[in-house]
Amino acid sequence: MRQIVLDTETTGLEVSQGHRIIEIGCVELVSRRPTGRHFHRYLNPEREVDEGAVAVHGLTLAKLSREPRFAEIVHELLDFLADAELIIHNAAFDVGFLNAELSRVASDLGPIDQRCRVLDTLLLAREMHPGQRNSLDALCKRYGVDNSKRDLHGALLDARILADVYLAMTGGQSALALMESAQTRQLAATTPMQRPPGVLKVVHAAADELSAHEAMLDRIAKASGGKAIFR
Repeated sequence: MRQIVLDTETTGLEVSQGHRIIEIGCVELVSRRPTGRHFHRYLNPEREVDEGAVAVHGLTLAKLSREPRFAEIVHELLDFLADAELIIHNAAFDVGFLNAELSRVASDLGPIDQRCRVLDTLLLAREMHPGQRNSLDALCKRYGVDNSKRDLHGALLDARILADVYLAMTGGQSALALMESAQTRQLAATTPMQRPPGVLKVVHAAADELSAHEAMLDRIAKASGGKAIFR
């Protein structure tokens, strides 16, 4: 199965207020293994970036003014996402922005969630850990995923971190270990014990060993007020 872990950064929080995507990061998984292939683009949003958003990702219109517009990379993006399941944390946010960008380019492109299946890791985490914090940072701490380089949000970095979190949440190495343990138990249960030929050798304690044992029992009995259970 081919999966794409996807993240975006935007000019602001509300797509309904005309905010735009300014960064897209995607990481490819095939059969739950990272392939090393990724898609990453900065985009010129053609509008100012909210101060609150700049504080999160550090991207300003001045930094992005020479980057391509979404319409210039849309077909490259759709080709990369084709026939994949998208893994997104808080998918409603990213999907909403992607659909708005697609509709600006051409109405016949259709919404992204009609092109690809979408798995929301935030909803998955809420089901697995009800009543707990399920932000990406909280999940990193819970599953032991290194996010020490995440001083500012970045779409590609966050996609790579989310890939590690997703694999840990849905099994990862622990699932492999459990499977191997189950296979070992099954093998032990179905394989009869074969006793090697020969007479079983019995080794008796020597006299000095018996004497040392009795002395230890004396000390235990004294320390326990006569409650030693070994005699």
